Amino acid sequence: MSFDLRLGDCVAGMNQLCAESVDLVVTSPPYNLGIRYSEYADTADRASYLHWCGGWAAQIRRLLNPSGSLFLNIGASPSNPMLPHEIALRLRELFVLQNTIHWIKAITLPNDSGAGEISRGHFKPINSPRFLNDCHEYVFHFTPNGKTPLDRLALGVPYQDKSNIARWGHTGGHDRRCRGNTWFVPYETIQQREKERPHPATFPVQLAVNCILLHGLTRTKTMLDPFLGIGNSALAAQRCGLTNFTGFEIDEKYLAEARRRLG
Repeated sequence: MSFDLRLGDCVAGMNQLCAESVDLVVTSPPYNLGIRYSEYADTADRASYLHWCGGWAAQIRRLLNPSGSLFLNIGASPSNPMLPHEIALRLRELFVLQNTIHWIKAITLPNDSGAGEISRGHFKPINSPRFLNDCHEYVFHFTPNGKTPLDRLALGVPYQDKSNIARWGHTGGHDRRCRGNTWFVPYETIQQREKERPHPATFPVQLAVNCILLHGLTRTKTMLDPFLGIGNSALAAQRCGLTNFTGFEIDEKYLAEARRRLG
């Protein structure tokens, strides 16, 4: 097993890797929303930030093999709602946007009994008379040419209406369908951030697991995360049995935590 977690700038680090040597990238860069990281200033002007995004994205494009996938998690804020879309537009010079996935952090649905509602998940409340609580983020699935095959049933779910199994020929008689592009993945409940999740902006391990499974376990020999943080993508790779993972992180404390969590 080769889990190579490196301290340093990801653009310079990726420049040292061989072209078309990566099957899968799952990552979430700083959002430029003023989040207080330990070693990174998340407050660049918009043009500079998008230019920086183009730099690391160009390296990822160079590293991805022709049938590789980049799953890019991006969030927004009420004061900056266009940010995910601006990044996606910037990256279309390098990739094809093959799928747009909505990561649902919290949701309210009717009870099965029809009486009342039930809420699940976690979100950061927004105290404003103008804006709704933001309960989702984007996961953009970029590929080199838009033709990357996926293991759609790796995240499959049973049919609610079982008559569809026989009605639709593509089922092959199996009670399993594509989950679709809306994923409910809540954060794990924590009591103390400093001890349990000492990073201001992480995605759940399960979100990265979903991306790995969707790209296809048998097709994923090498995985990369340029913005490792405390290592949730590496933990996902470990859980999925991947053996070749590379991650970059500029913060020594975050990197040490990632290494500790991997054991």
